[in-house]
Amino acid sequence: MRALLQRVTQAKVEVEGRITGEIGAGLLVLVCAMEGDGEIQAEKLAARVAKLRIFKDEAGKMNRSVSDIGGACLVVSQFTLAADTRTGNRPGFSTAAAPDTGKHLYEHFSKALRALGLPVENGIFAADMAVSLTNDGPVTIWLDTADRG
Repeated sequence: MRALLQRVTQAKVEVEGRITGEIGAGLLVLVCAMEGDGEIQAEKLAARVAKLRIFKDEAGKMNRSVSDIGGACLVVSQFTLAADTRTGNRPGFSTAAAPDTGKHLYEHFSKALRALGLPVENGIFAADMAVSLTNDGPVTIWLDTADRG
């Protein structure tokens, strides 16, 4: 699975003008299930997200995790993280998981974060969403559970 994390002071996602998820300080997590991924990858990714030390401590060093600061996660499905842009001008998305698998793993990932004690808000899988955020830092981190070359 792939995830793009953004450390935020606030973030929200809207679908058809209705807010479906909103957080204060924490992480906006854009997540994509890739072909061949399963629940193990979703759980592995959730554990990495929960423990990643990218929040400042008293000395101003990135030494705290989202759990340490009492932050929350806004999890948004984003199949375009599977984009293959190596050739041509139009990205390919054939390495993304099939929609039914993608939805299941997106939901399992969110459930795994909750099981680790994190408050989690969500977008709606496969919906046309409007995401707004205030990136803190800015800090943006790419995670992938596999070495895909």
